[in-house]
Amino acid sequence: MSGLMADMSGYRYTAIASGNSTCYLAEATVPGTSSTLGPGSNTILMKGKESPSKNTNTTRNPSHRRGLSRRQFMVTSGAAASAFAIVPRHVLGGPGFVAPSEKITLACIGFGTQAIREIGAILARPEVQIIAVCDVEKDGVNYLEWSKNDIRNEIRKLIQNPTWREGFNHVPGGRDVGKEIVETYYAKQRGKEQFKGCVTYVDFRELLEKEKDVTAVKVMTPDHTHATISIAALKRE
Repeated sequence: MSGLMADMSGYRYTAIASGNSTCYLAEATVPGTSSTLGPGSNTILMKGKESPSKNTNTTRNPSHRRGLSRRQFMVTSGAAASAFAIVPRHVLGGPGFVAPSEKITLACIGFGTQAIREIGAILARPEVQIIAVCDVEKDGVNYLEWSKNDIRNEIRKLIQNPTWREGFNHVPGGRDVGKEIVETYYAKQRGKEQFKGCVTYVDFRELLEKEKDVTAVKVMTPDHTHATISIAALKRE
């Protein structure tokens, strides 16, 4: 295993290569640094080894060209038409469109008040898709906030619902709140009534074991647990 560390714009970036994969770890080093990662959080991007491209083009010797039969002409014409019909999906989708296969699939580990303050910038990024949320709290009643209803109002703006949880007295947070925010946001973004695609977990180890499609995790748990969770994510096969 080899590592490379650099400090840029208030964040320490560590690249760790092991076997056939390279993992990137970014951690805030300057208090108050403004970023989608957020101070006090870790984001681990796991990048697998890319498979080598295969060259399927064949070359022919011009001196051996022959006349085309009708069958050969039809096959050649069909292949040419197919080639012109293959257009990158991001071109068809317009500016800012990212094909699902090209997105970073993100799991959020820890979904308290700080995670809620930062989640909006992540949801708005077209190249990121949040597919899982993990927190020991189901719908927390033990969270604190800077001012009364600060977190609830932040969620209302995110999901465009000015009456969300009217009458609730506790500070919202936890895995069920995270799932609701993510799915409601994506539903409105797509112009749909509902969107299903974010699963919840109590234990981050179960998440890492079961969610094989996750390519990055955002760690927003208490500071003393960051290292344990980050190392587990980096070691995931």
